[in-house]
Amino acid sequence: MVARTELDAQILLGELESILQYRLKRRDKERILDAYEFARFHHQEQMRDSGEPFISHPVEVSKILAQLSADTDTIVAGFLHDIVEDCNVPLSEITEKFGETVSLIVDGVTKISNLKLNEKLDSKIVKSRMKVETLRKMLLALSKDPRIIIVKLADRLHNMRTLEFVKSPEKREDKARETIQIYAPIAHRIGIHKIQAELEDLSFKYEYPEEFRELKMKVNKKLKERQDIMDEYKNIVLRELRKNRIAAIIEGRVKHLYSIWQKMIKKDRPFDEIFDLIALRIITGDEVNCYKVLGVVHSLWPPMPGRFKDYIAAPKSNGYKSLHTTLITHRGEPLEIQIRSERMHKEAEYGVASHWIYKEGIDVKDRAWFSQLVDWQKDFIESFKDMESISRELEVEEVYVFTPKGEVVHLPKGSTPIDFAYAIHTEIGHHYAGAKVNDKLVPVNYELQLGDRVEVMVNKASEGPSLDWLKYVKANSTKAKIKRFFKNEYSAKLIERGKEIFRKISKRLAVSMDDLLEGEEVKNLMVRFAAHNENDLFSKLGDGSITMGEVLSALVPKEEVEVLPEETELVKQKQAKGNEVVVGGETGIAVYFAKCCTPLPGDDIVAVMSSRGISIHNRGCRNVKGISQDKLVEAHWSMITGEKFSAWIVVEFDSSDKAMANRFLERLESKSAKVKKYSVETGKWGYDTLMANILVKDVAQLTSVMENLRGMKGVQNVKRIGGVM
Repeated sequence: MVARTELDAQILLGELESILQYRLKRRDKERILDAYEFARFHHQEQMRDSGEPFISHPVEVSKILAQLSADTDTIVAGFLHDIVEDCNVPLSEITEKFGETVSLIVDGVTKISNLKLNEKLDSKIVKSRMKVETLRKMLLALSKDPRIIIVKLADRLHNMRTLEFVKSPEKREDKARETIQIYAPIAHRIGIHKIQAELEDLSFKYEYPEEFRELKMKVNKKLKERQDIMDEYKNIVLRELRKNRIAAIIEGRVKHLYSIWQKMIKKDRPFDEIFDLIALRIITGDEVNCYKVLGVVHSLWPPMPGRFKDYIAAPKSNGYKSLHTTLITHRGEPLEIQIRSERMHKEAEYGVASHWIYKEGIDVKDRAWFSQLVDWQKDFIESFKDMESISRELEVEEVYVFTPKGEVVHLPKGSTPIDFAYAIHTEIGHHYAGAKVNDKLVPVNYELQLGDRVEVMVNKASEGPSLDWLKYVKANSTKAKIKRFFKNEYSAKLIERGKEIFRKISKRLAVSMDDLLEGEEVKNLMVRFAAHNENDLFSKLGDGSITMGEVLSALVPKEEVEVLPEETELVKQKQAKGNEVVVGGETGIAVYFAKCCTPLPGDDIVAVMSSRGISIHNRGCRNVKGISQDKLVEAHWSMITGEKFSAWIVVEFDSSDKAMANRFLERLESKSAKVKKYSVETGKWGYDTLMANILVKDVAQLTSVMENLRGMKGVQNVKRIGGVM
């Protein structure tokens, strides 16, 4: 039941004090009670999908904020965060009753939630654009007051905890997907692991329910099996710490389900090969003791080479500090141990919010990592393209490298010296002339490795960066700075360059530029990439923010199939999901795989354009040879997706063995090459022919299957039809 009486309000205060673990001052109690009563009054006619009065939601949000040890202004804003949007209460009234700070937080949360777009646009574009705008506003709020994001994260967390009451399965999945794409990565970026982990697990539960249930069952079983062994490790370490008079708390740390699942997918490992499922976390008094504890555990068991990470000396970009080491125990198995001080533990769990635990608040000038985060979001906002690129940036792995003076610089994994130069200062990046890594000259495309020491050479006389640098940089913030330079310095040139690209597109499709620009497809594309007018569109084409492939994808009807001259057997065979191939430098483009040559991952391929669709062919396909070059677009395979692709093979074999065809089919199935259809023809001279259409994952598997068939007794020949083998 929701508190409605004065007694219930007092109980609520008691719960908040219990969560906060300290007594609230009289003035703070009065403000919290006023906020609660104000929210209860205005939400009194509203109900949640669960059937509870709506006030239950802001109450739970405020409790989550209390668990983060938030200050009174933030807890008060938690009660009021839906008032302006849902109850039409003027913001001026919030300011008058609760002060400027609370009003700023409520206004920030409202602006993130209250997005209105043109509903006439394609629904997928609208949804994608709304997600991009949500993230944009969250990052803008970050520099104003991080409490805005903390309240929004608490709001989303409670909504995810009650997602089961949303009746529409589609809405549940969409909320889960949005949470994993936006809210969990933001929680990670500002270092609130406690919220990040729960958001990821709840999203996992609703987006992949079967995988979630199966993994949860396996983890629970594993925990029961491992409990005694982990207790043994804890006792051994604790005894040794006591001998050395080091005070510490030792606890077991279990990876949350989503992180386990991600590791299984990314590293292609079964659950039984995830050895760091359970780890030990040692929490001690201060930084000096952390290194003492490290010495103790390394004296107990030998460390695994290459598995020690010192995030105290070089903290992560979100401020995370800890020592990580992996040891080989007396049982001969790996054991991961994290070592951190009490303060480091609070910061790891609560991130930005942890500073209110120490009554410090956030001062950007005094918090180097937070200042870097604010700088990052400014450049990142400019580099927005779509949700896919945003998710990659938010979740990217990092490497840290050193300046010649030993200062730490965090960069996305795969970054080059140009990324490093721009991370130091924009002007250093603009005048980059080369770099030394560990005292050796390196090429512009050198990928920086963990711990590299980088020295940038600067040419002050240079006119600025080259657009070619965009090929070699990794960080979106670097790309944004380079593009901004050209937009400012060479705006007219970029527009002309973009016009020329657009002119080629119109020529390829045999449609005038004016007609294309008037079409709904281009207008939708402009909305998707925030191009406000034609020149903005051309400029983005000119600097590579929008690629030719993306424009073609927007203009070509996805449901139609390319038909080539003299091609009688090209049919709608299989539509790509968007990850299989890269066309014109872009993934996610709707294509079809031509049946005339049945291309497989590993084949050399090319895309063929017409006004009716995009088809993928083997480059050596006979139907491609007569096509005009302006109809061809470069294409290559992007990644192994687990998808199966169709291929035709012909097997000639001794007709004296009547059971031979059945053995072929059995052999194919045993090699995971599913047979879709087949036929057997009786031939002359004692040989029959089996023609089979099979599903394989790539050329390598097809080659293996064919070699296996060739080794069977009585086989005369095996060949692929339509391919290049």
